[in-house]
Amino acid sequence: MGAGYGELLRARHAARLLAGTLVGRLPNATASLSVVLFVRAEGGSYALAGSLAAVYGVCTAIGQPLLGRAVDRWGQPRVMLPAAVLSALGMALLAVAGPDLPVVPWAAVAIAGLFTPPLEGGLRALWPGVLRRADQVHAAYALDAVAQEVMYVVGPLLVTLCVGFWSAGVALLVINALGVLGALSVVVSGPSRRWRSGPREAHWLGALRSAGLRVLLGSFFFVGLALGSVEVAAVAYADERGGQVVASYLLSALSAGALVGGLVYGARAWPGRPEGRLRLLIGLLALGYLPLVLVPGVAGMTALGGLAGLFLAPSLACAFVVVDRHAPKGTVTEAFSWLVTMFGVGAATGASVSGPAVGSGGAVAGFAVAGAGGLAALCVILSMKRFLGEPPVQPTAGAPTTENDRNGAVEPGFRAGRQA
Repeated sequence: MGAGYGELLRARHAARLLAGTLVGRLPNATASLSVVLFVRAEGGSYALAGSLAAVYGVCTAIGQPLLGRAVDRWGQPRVMLPAAVLSALGMALLAVAGPDLPVVPWAAVAIAGLFTPPLEGGLRALWPGVLRRADQVHAAYALDAVAQEVMYVVGPLLVTLCVGFWSAGVALLVINALGVLGALSVVVSGPSRRWRSGPREAHWLGALRSAGLRVLLGSFFFVGLALGSVEVAAVAYADERGGQVVASYLLSALSAGALVGGLVYGARAWPGRPEGRLRLLIGLLALGYLPLVLVPGVAGMTALGGLAGLFLAPSLACAFVVVDRHAPKGTVTEAFSWLVTMFGVGAATGASVSGPAVGSGGAVAGFAVAGAGGLAALCVILSMKRFLGEPPVQPTAGAPTTENDRNGAVEPGFRAGRQA
């Protein structure tokens, strides 16, 4: 397993692109926590802090596919770096102006959210040109999904360290400065500068004109809903068990399960079409959420949390491959950004739905929402199977789509971009 990932990371540019993207995504991964800590440190209410974090989340959901479409049209450096700078300036405005002015904090977080650069989609569009071999690209998608779990652990820790040593305002500035540096590291690299999307057909729906992609997005909305519900239900479970530290056990187990599952999944090549494999993985993921409603003791619940997370990273990694196969030509960054958006909107919806459920039925009801979300994700992807089969052949006027296609290095439909 380690040798395969070692070979992947030794490929030219691979480690730099992965590390730069993760650092560049730190502001997005820590935004809610950073904003809440800052507003509270400045004397603002939890209601104000939550509202500002929600505005950031909504604006990010709007901005990601729009910026992804811009990247597909004009390339990564011309979009990613200016967006990262504008997003950082938005958070800097919040840190300098504070939360008390009537309009400024809302405008600041809106700017920061709208211009959050689509680094996730950009990296996944680069992998085929960097790694060349389909098995390595699939492993990179899995490693990408695993690295997200690490980032969501390290990011909040970095924020709390900055707050402890300096202040919540400094934490906002430091995290967003790191985000700009991460984006800069990516966009000045050779693969990012050379990458161009394939020629695209003009259509107002962009990537969403693909029926297969719409099915995938619908399914992953409910996957996100399940995950968002678990996070709220874990806090309720901890309250019932007498200590907030219990929630960290459960959520850490969830991340650990995803990390293990992603590493194992990406360490080998899988036969058959990824669409069928994704249906199986979503089914296993849904089954993993159901036992959480048993709410056993802390040790048992921690074990169930690890089980629930086991198929999350593999499902995401497989979904990345399916997105690439079904995205209309010239829209791959936008398509990946839509997946990020729908997953995030689903998580926010899950948190909002499970709150009232926990209020009326306790942790059991919250975990029941998570189980229902997993089952809904499975129902969507199974009931719409006919739309998520073998992707249609997209003619290229006699020319291959990518250098990889010309070399026969990747499977048909694997066309994330081309090197200029």
